Amino acid sequence: MHRPVDELAGLVRSGELSAGELVDAALERIDALQPDVNAFVDVDHDGARAAAAAIAAGDERPFAGVPIAMKNNRAVAGMRLTLGADLMGDHTPRHDHNVTRRLRAAGFVIVGTTTLPEWGILPVTESRRLGPTRNPWDRERTPGGSSGGSAAAVAAGMVPIAHGNDGGGSLRIPAACCGLVGLKPQRGRISLAPEVGESFLVQDGVLTRTVRETALLLDVLAGPEPGDASWAPPPPEPFARMAARHPGRLRIGVTTVMPLLEADLDPDCERAARDAATLLAGLGHEVEEVTPPWQRPGLLKLFTHAFGPAIGSSIAGAGLLAGREPREEDMEPLSWELWQTSKRIDAVQAALAGYQLQAVARAITRWALPYDALLTPALAQAPLALGTLDPCGPDPAGTFERSGHFTPYTAICNVTGSPAISLPLYARDDGLPLAVQLIGRPAQEGALLSLGAQIEAAAPWADRWPAPQPT
Repeated sequence: MHRPVDELAGLVRSGELSAGELVDAALERIDALQPDVNAFVDVDHDGARAAAAAIAAGDERPFAGVPIAMKNNRAVAGMRLTLGADLMGDHTPRHDHNVTRRLRAAGFVIVGTTTLPEWGILPVTESRRLGPTRNPWDRERTPGGSSGGSAAAVAAGMVPIAHGNDGGGSLRIPAACCGLVGLKPQRGRISLAPEVGESFLVQDGVLTRTVRETALLLDVLAGPEPGDASWAPPPPEPFARMAARHPGRLRIGVTTVMPLLEADLDPDCERAARDAATLLAGLGHEVEEVTPPWQRPGLLKLFTHAFGPAIGSSIAGAGLLAGREPREEDMEPLSWELWQTSKRIDAVQAALAGYQLQAVARAITRWALPYDALLTPALAQAPLALGTLDPCGPDPAGTFERSGHFTPYTAICNVTGSPAISLPLYARDDGLPLAVQLIGRPAQEGALLSLGAQIEAAAPWADRWPAPQPT
C-alpha cells in the first residue's frame, strides 16, 4: 500500500500482481491495525474480494484493482451510511453517490467506509457512536477531521488512497495532521449528485501521499451531473497534465494573519510557513508578506449561519429516515446545540448570511487576484491530544469555538470557494507532521497542483511513514 495508485494499477494491468492479491493485502492490514487505529466504520471483505475477482490483467480502466476507502457520509450501495450519528441507525442506501460511482467506474475497489465526527462537525474524529480514531503518527493524538478516518487509513498504509470532503477544512486538516496531501477543489468542481444540487461550502476530494495522485483523482472526479444547479468551468486540459508542468515564476503572498478569529499560533506551525516561503523564494518565485482583508467583525457568525443550517439539514434528513423529530438524546450535546441554533435561524436570516458571505468572498478574491497563490500555515496548532475537543462535554459552544483556534486558516477557502491544498512539507523534532496551506486563484486547481508538485520535488515527503513501516 506504499506505492502510488497509478503504479499499483499498472501492476494489476500487467499481470505482475492480481487485483485479488492487492485487495487481500489491504484487508489484512486493515484487520491488523483497525483495533488500534479505529479508522473504519465497516469493512466489506466479501464485496471487495468479489469486485477484485472480476478484474483481470489488461483491464484498461485507469485504477482497476486499486483498493480505496469511502468516508462514511457518502452513499455506497449496500453499506451502512451513518454520518457518525446514532440517529442514522443502520440506514443502508441502495444507490451510489456520484463520487462513489465515478471511483468504481475508474476501477477502484471499495474496501470499506471510514470514521468521522458526528455529522462531520468537528476537526477531530471522536464521535460518541464510533469512538476515537487515532493518528498513526502518535496514537494519543487526533488524525484531524472531519475526514479523519480516511486520513488515518492512508497514513497507516491500510489503503493507498481514501475519499473525503471539505466544508471548513475537513480534507486539509486531517491531511495536515497525518502527513498527507489534501486538496479542496474549486466550489462546484465535483458534483454532489444525487442528493444535493450545489453547496456553498462543501466539496469532495481524496487524501493521498503525493500531488500527482491528487491530480489524477481530480481528473476522475471532476465534472457536473445532469440536473446540477451550478458547476465550475471545465479545465483547459487534464489536471494531471497541468500538475506535471513547471509552474513558471509566480507571485506568492505569505501571511500568518488568521481569518474569522484570533488565536495563538504555535511557533512550529509558523516556522513551517516561514520555511516554506524561503523554499519558494529559492525556487525562483517572488514571495512577499501580505495582509489579506479577511479579518472582519462578525465574519465567524456569518460562517456559522451558513455552517449551522448545513448541519441542521443533515440532522433533519436523518429525522425523516427515522420517521420522527430528532430528540436531544439522539445526538451529542454539540450537535444538539447546532441543531437548536439552526432552527433559530429563519429563512430570511440564512439567505442574508449567504449574500453577506458572498460579498466577503468577492472582496477577498478580488484582493488576491494579483497573486498566483497565498501561503499560510495549515493549522495553528500541532495535532491535538485525544479528548481536547469533546463533543459530549459540558460546554458545547465553547468546544465549537476552541475548534476554530486549532484550524483558523481553512474555512475561509470554503467561503471564497477557491481551491486550497495542504502539503506535508515538514515535521517536528518528534516526527509529528507539520503542513502548510497554499490557496490558489479561482478555478485554477491545475496551477496550484503544478506549484505543489514543484515543492514536493524540491522537498519530498512521500517516503516518510509513521512506525511501524508499511508492509
